[in-house]
Amino acid sequence: MAASATPHGALPVGSLVSCAYNAKVTHYKIKSAYGTSIFYGDIVKWADDNPNTTIAKDTGTTACTPIGIFLGCAYTDPTTSQFTPNQYFPASTAASDIVAYVASDPFVILQMQCDGAADQDDLGKNCALVQTAGSTAIGRSKNSVDISTVATTNTLPVKIIDFVDGPDSAVGDAYTDVLVVFNSQSAFGTGGHQLLQATGIG
Repeated sequence: MAASATPHGALPVGSLVSCAYNAKVTHYKIKSAYGTSIFYGDIVKWADDNPNTTIAKDTGTTACTPIGIFLGCAYTDPTTSQFTPNQYFPASTAASDIVAYVASDPFVILQMQCDGAADQDDLGKNCALVQTAGSTAIGRSKNSVDISTVATTNTLPVKIIDFVDGPDSAVGDAYTDVLVVFNSQSAFGTGGHQLLQATGIG
């Protein structure tokens, strides 16, 4: 039972697309010396750093414009000059070859923990996110679903589509694990997954 808060960010577990989920990742660049740490399970977005489009952490809570979920990175370590895979991107790492591994499927299904109890009536509703600094010890995100914001509001960034029912979580637990998808706002001209938006980055 999820009786304690153990947020783990957003974990890709499937897709709404009717095919087998293969956990495909896309490689995107991170700007050298980018000043924000990005952890496994954090939401990321395309950002125009002028002149290039690179990956940045999406720190939104009540709204997001994601390109996907950060699943690690690799770069040439500026101290050791060695190729270094890493579960998280340490802020201000200076390297010209930083690549992020991103689950960029706009229909990806994500497992996340709520910061409180979710009940059956929350199914199909939208929520904001809780953004918390990740763990440098294990490289994992600590973001969670802000269940206190659950509502029909169409601008909230994630939609609850199911509950995780197992030995570690069940509906109504103190900290319920849920399955969510990005709540696309492209039809309204704002927010939502960047691959579903008509407006480009620039």
